[in-house]
Amino acid sequence: MADTLGVRRDGSITAAANSIRNPTSTVAVHEPQSANEPARSTSAPPFRVLLTCDFFEPGFRAGGPIRSVAQLLDVVSPAIEVTMVTRDRDLGSSEPYPGLSGRWVRRGRTHIWYLDPRRPGQWFGLLKALRSTRFDLLYVNSLWARSSILPIIAARARLIRVERTLIAPRGELATSALGVKNRKKRLFLRVWQPFLRRPDVLWHATSPHEAQLIRKVFPGSRIETRRNEASLPPEAITPSQIDGPPRLVFIGRISPIKNLSAVIEALSHTTREMVFDIYGPLEDTAYWVECQQLARRLPASVTLSYRGELAPHEVRPTFARYDAFVFPTRGENFGHVIAESLSASCPVICSDQTPWTPVLQAGGGAVLADVTPATLSHQIDRLAGLSPAERLEARRAAGRAYHSWRAESAGPNILDRIRLAADPN
Repeated sequence: MADTLGVRRDGSITAAANSIRNPTSTVAVHEPQSANEPARSTSAPPFRVLLTCDFFEPGFRAGGPIRSVAQLLDVVSPAIEVTMVTRDRDLGSSEPYPGLSGRWVRRGRTHIWYLDPRRPGQWFGLLKALRSTRFDLLYVNSLWARSSILPIIAARARLIRVERTLIAPRGELATSALGVKNRKKRLFLRVWQPFLRRPDVLWHATSPHEAQLIRKVFPGSRIETRRNEASLPPEAITPSQIDGPPRLVFIGRISPIKNLSAVIEALSHTTREMVFDIYGPLEDTAYWVECQQLARRLPASVTLSYRGELAPHEVRPTFARYDAFVFPTRGENFGHVIAESLSASCPVICSDQTPWTPVLQAGGGAVLADVTPATLSHQIDRLAGLSPAERLEARRAAGRAYHSWRAESAGPNILDRIRLAADPN
């Protein structure tokens, strides 16, 4: 079912309706009440949250964080009122979403401002609207993004009224992530740390491992550990046998952090017949050229194809058509795509740089502590040596591992945890 979005312009209410088409769904847009009005009637004031993230629906190219934030907005309690600021276009796109730039949009109980950062008038309109509200929490979904830095500075300068700040680094403090543009990031951290070493700053870690990474860079930090929200069904797709050569898949952004080149290089050392399909946005074109050069060295027994981008609703059905998802990522703070693969009963061959190691070791696939062409090709060859019936049983095991993970209770979502900690009553 498509979400219903309401659009407000400069505080006025206009009787108008539009349709916004995107690769995922058709979204109805209509004029709501003022964005500053409470979304519910209650005797107690709502817990007001200002949430920022670089990319959001109807975009999808930024991957898991979009879906995690969307699901978070869907599960917060009625006691919370969210105002959200995001960009007016998708990752890597030069074109804004039709009819959304510089406008307030209502998504359920959340009011969203789609910002074009290059238009000063939109910044002034946004600041004017935000200054009229006292926020109990500022929740930023990045450590480096301008969409995080500017609101934190605005809060410190009292341009907006914020009681406390919650930072979700989204894996940006992993060793592999810090290694990219390392000198620039280290210099920035040196300047930025005084803003973040404060009693009113909290951190959202999505795993105990990420909590350790945060403490390493910011000792003494107050950290709330809560896994990301996942909008996935309780049961995995029932697998059916796939005859013919093994079918492997990679679904993700084409960028060095996802390590697609390691898969292609490993395939050059295999001897068995197999199919390898790649899906995802070409985020780093220079890296994609490197991957293409490696692909030219593949033996004739390997059929490699790039099949373009997938809309979110296409991901699980696509996984269901393959014997394994090969994902030697250099680091994931959550790894929404791994959950999607398991939910389609597709085993995962993965690095140990994700929170999924226990789940995958329990039957969801294989975990590599040392991702080299030799170790990766060994796992791929092992899979390729299985009969179709044995590959089917491996897929059933992945589905069982998903079911066990999905049944775990994670407790209240991150925003309600912060709300309850601030006011247990």
